[in-house]
Amino acid sequence: MPEPAGTVLAFDYGEKRIGVAVGESLLKSAHPLTVIHAHANDERFAAIAALIDEWRPVRLVVGMPTTADGAPHALAARCTRFGNRLHGRFGLPVAFADERLSSADAAAQLRAAGRDARSAKAHLDAVAAQLILQTHFDSEPEETHVHATPT
Repeated sequence: MPEPAGTVLAFDYGEKRIGVAVGESLLKSAHPLTVIHAHANDERFAAIAALIDEWRPVRLVVGMPTTADGAPHALAARCTRFGNRLHGRFGLPVAFADERLSSADAAAQLRAAGRDARSAKAHLDAVAAQLILQTHFDSEPEETHVHATPT
């Protein structure tokens, strides 16, 4: 089943920060948007609600961490729970995309763009979310929307 066309928000979930990217599914192009620094869940979801109200996405994408060999990362269960909460709170389809090496790739991109380590750190999570969203766009068109725990 083809995915609906429109705006997509992607999240690079972390315990301290959540990187956010935005993209348009027809253009298959992703862009870094912001980093949510709130630690309390209520604050995090309030910030996400504001982004959803502003961007009106047709779906959400959450990065799913895996190890280099493709095995689930220790943070995978938290990312799954985060995705399930997004779906439950906002009623939007949620897909999970492989985020293997997204942070390392984001750091390399920022260095290549001439950012020093200090200024790069402020943008790292949003650029990682951009790479997650681009991975999602570049994946097979039949990617399944996940409304519960991925299998």
